[in-house]
Amino acid sequence: MVFGALGRLFGKIKTGLSKTRSALGDALRGLIGQGRHIDQDFLDELEYRLLAADIGVAKTEAIVAEVQQRYKAGELAPGEELLDLIKRSLRNELEESLPEELNWAESGPTVVLVVGVNGAGKTTSVAKLAKRFKDLDKKVLIAAGDTYRAAAVEQLEIWADRVGVDLIKQKTGSDAAAVAFDAVAAADARGADLVLIDTAGRLHNKEHLMRELEKVRRVIQKRVPAAPHETLLVLDATAGQNAIQQAKLFDASMGITGLILTKLDGTAKGGVAITIKRELGLPVRFIGVGEGMDDLQPFEPDAFINAILGTEGGASA
Repeated sequence: MVFGALGRLFGKIKTGLSKTRSALGDALRGLIGQGRHIDQDFLDELEYRLLAADIGVAKTEAIVAEVQQRYKAGELAPGEELLDLIKRSLRNELEESLPEELNWAESGPTVVLVVGVNGAGKTTSVAKLAKRFKDLDKKVLIAAGDTYRAAAVEQLEIWADRVGVDLIKQKTGSDAAAVAFDAVAAADARGADLVLIDTAGRLHNKEHLMRELEKVRRVIQKRVPAAPHETLLVLDATAGQNAIQQAKLFDASMGITGLILTKLDGTAKGGVAITIKRELGLPVRFIGVGEGMDDLQPFEPDAFINAILGTEGGASA
């Protein structure tokens, strides 16, 4: 399995999610470690801690109701049993890990369109994905499709050189669809396994942006009818409900196949990954847990739940 062993991932993810673990896992342990009965004050504190971690109102209410019902029925003690209940409940929101990190093309290059608003970490995520898959012995090519921002092209040039992958670019202001087409053609000619296409992310005019992205997709399909094989949306984990609205907008126009959730190391609201999955039904494929090039990790549900709750354990939550 490309995801690798849970134990290898857990350390990096645990470190990256330390703020959420402090706000949720450590706080819950402090709460249940006081030997308190599960009364209304206890339930109010539990609700507050879950909401503070951005678990979401609907999921929080469901957990609190189950805790209350099972405690009254004598089926639950206010200790590790309660923590296990929360762990199982959160885990049930997340689908099983996919057998592979990407939906690979049956033949020819796999084309991945990376979309999202400016500032979410889209261009950096493209570079980190390039490194990840190059380290997995894939021949990777990057397309600098955010032609409106000279800084985005320059950033990708630097990363492509560091990672050791080819970059397809044109001058600032060029047609993004033409860059994408050239990249797919070059990938085919050079025998590349993977093409990662960065895109513009200006939302000052949503209609214009979505038309441009749709054009990029149409032009790619002239060369590879089944492409893009993945359309990954990059979301800033610190954006809260705004990130969910962004996802709805992009999904309606582009048909998002998966999410990259960035900046989880900078927020105590890591539970947003669960909220997003619950509200949108879109799989989180990768999470950003640091600024290093190796800090974009495949989303492994068990490692994630263990990290935010401060629990160790096997592969099953």
